[in-house]
Amino acid sequence: MTRFASLPSTVSSWSSLRRLPFAAGACALLAALSACSSGPPLFLSDGRPTIQVQCPAAGDRDSCVQQARVRCAEAGYDTVDTTTTGDTFTLVFACKGK
Repeated sequence: MTRFASLPSTVSSWSSLRRLPFAAGACALLAALSACSSGPPLFLSDGRPTIQVQCPAAGDRDSCVQQARVRCAEAGYDTVDTTTTGDTFTLVFACKGK
């Protein structure tokens, strides 16, 4: 009689195991879709990290340039990308090597 009492918990665990392939497939799909994002590169081909700053598009874009100058100090920076989306200007840059 005890064997039948444990049957529901066994059936429950089998039900969970049947969902495992679906969950794994969903995770794989999510990972594949996130790889298709259009964000800036994290590193350039020479290994330098990129930095993204944003400032108002309608105002003075010089604040983005000033942020780049401050972060890179005397080394200077290379502009990787600039975009304007709505009210936001985005500057992606990498500090030059010393």
